[in-house]
Amino acid sequence: MHDTLLLFGATGDLAQRYLFPSLLHLLRDRQLPEGFRVVAIGRSEHSDDGFRDWLRNRIQGEDRNAGALDDLLRRIRYHALDLQDIDGVAAALSQYADRPAVSYLSTPPNLFEPACRGLKAAGLLEAPSRLVLEKPIGHDLESARAIDATLKSALDESRIFRIDHYLGKAPVQNLLALRFGNALLEAVWQHRWIDSVDIVVAETGGVDGREGYYADYGALRDMVQNHMLQLLALIAMEPPAAMDADSIRDEKRKVLRALRPMTAEEAGNDSVRGRYTDGVVDGKAAKGFGREYDVETFVAVRAWIDNWRWAGVPFRLVTGKRMPARATEVIVRFKPVTHWVFDRPDKQHARPNRLRMRLQPEETIELTLMGSLAAPEWGATELEPMSLDLSMLPPKRRIAYERLMIDALKGDQTLFVRDDEVEAAWRWIDSINAAWRAAGTPVQDYPAGSWGPPEAADFLPTTLPVNGGRKP
Repeated sequence: MHDTLLLFGATGDLAQRYLFPSLLHLLRDRQLPEGFRVVAIGRSEHSDDGFRDWLRNRIQGEDRNAGALDDLLRRIRYHALDLQDIDGVAAALSQYADRPAVSYLSTPPNLFEPACRGLKAAGLLEAPSRLVLEKPIGHDLESARAIDATLKSALDESRIFRIDHYLGKAPVQNLLALRFGNALLEAVWQHRWIDSVDIVVAETGGVDGREGYYADYGALRDMVQNHMLQLLALIAMEPPAAMDADSIRDEKRKVLRALRPMTAEEAGNDSVRGRYTDGVVDGKAAKGFGREYDVETFVAVRAWIDNWRWAGVPFRLVTGKRMPARATEVIVRFKPVTHWVFDRPDKQHARPNRLRMRLQPEETIELTLMGSLAAPEWGATELEPMSLDLSMLPPKRRIAYERLMIDALKGDQTLFVRDDEVEAAWRWIDSINAAWRAAGTPVQDYPAGSWGPPEAADFLPTTLPVNGGRKP
């Protein structure tokens, strides 16, 4: 395990909320090497002690557990650097090339290339050192390839770790266990028995403070290209030959390559774009996202996977900001039984079986079956939906970044995204953006606190909570 972490973007929101707390927990639990050190790089001017005081004030609510926070702060050195100044980066950081390191770029993607060149000049990308990059990798396929070319000029693919924190979530990893550890599910996991798949990532938060970024990216590039397509790939992939990095990522890539490109003729039927306006979320007034930005904060897309297993099965992907509830769900809806023999309900009103996997805010696995509550005196058997709760009380979950940081320090790429996955995902996303431009697909308004524009109703599953009840 490497014992040096260079953390770029150390004064950013992600570092404050997740990365440093993750390091604190790992250090507290003695998961890091004895000589572990952190080199923090940011834009703000701080001395080492000044940065430590600044950071202490932002994570002081964390459980210190016998001085763990003090221990972490003692291990941190800070540098204020302009990443565009390659010579300056090399001069400041070359002192840390005395041992293998993991460099973590928690920065905007336009800084990946100069940061990589600066690290290379400092001697910090020589084998066996590694590089971790936050999403998104580029803005489209062309920019992703340009970034990848710069990365490959400095180090090989085996030492590049493209992070998607969704893959570090325990419930997401449980998708693999459900799929490949149960004969009951594996037997019916195909188009003959599955009618549709819904993947929903709803957020109550807005774009506040990220207007400039979102104006360039929007929900399609920010959420669908990475998080949601990774979930789709895990759900739809073929069984891997083994549970190792290359076997799993080979199968995910096949799914992403099988996604049917969207055309302008299909854009109106298979997608909806939305942008939230003024409204109310969690009982508080929420200001709308500026109409001067022609970009979506909500997107619903119907995806088709053109392969044998999933031919004809729609995958509905929905994500949005300022939704009425925070939820990440996967809902698999099975086809109805081939011959219905019951009077109540009749065939038209019988509800098909459904598997619902909720990943957050709480973890639940629920299988809805049809059962009879009829007593002997009834003249006919009456069926109604009955839910089989497959959930267990989970242990206290770690921050997803804890698992991913440990894996990066150890060199395990299983939960990281490979270059060909990134390209396949961008190729499909680019087809949607091109279809929107050609079709002139508008951005529909929706009030904050709602489930998106009215045009998106057919994309939404019935499991979503609304006003204390369920979406009708």
